Amino acid sequence: MLSEKGQVRDVYDAVADPTRRKILQMLTDVEELPLYEITVHFQMGRTAVSKHLAILKEADLVVARKVGRETRYRLNAKPLKEIQDWVSFYEGFWKERMLKLNQLLEEEK
Repeated sequence: MLSEKGQVRDVYDAVADPTRRKILQMLTDVEELPLYEITVHFQMGRTAVSKHLAILKEADLVVARKVGRETRYRLNAKPLKEIQDWVSFYEGFWKERMLKLNQLLEEEK
């Protein structure tokens, strides 16, 4: 999906905001939620929550479905794999560094 600037929304940018992370967390527990049910969990108006959902939608993290006059949202977790892969790389990096540090400390004993 394209952002307002005509660019694809970065998944990292989308999850950088605590409000959007909370929305994603809420959507993990249910099949889908309408906008009004999401909005009641925040101290902001419907328009502000809609803007957060639009950013999540641009990053393909949520899917919107119209049911009558209401829009329902559900989680699409596939793009989160990119973050998992990135973090996993650094997890391996730090494990290796810690092993080397432990070896050095053992040698010094």
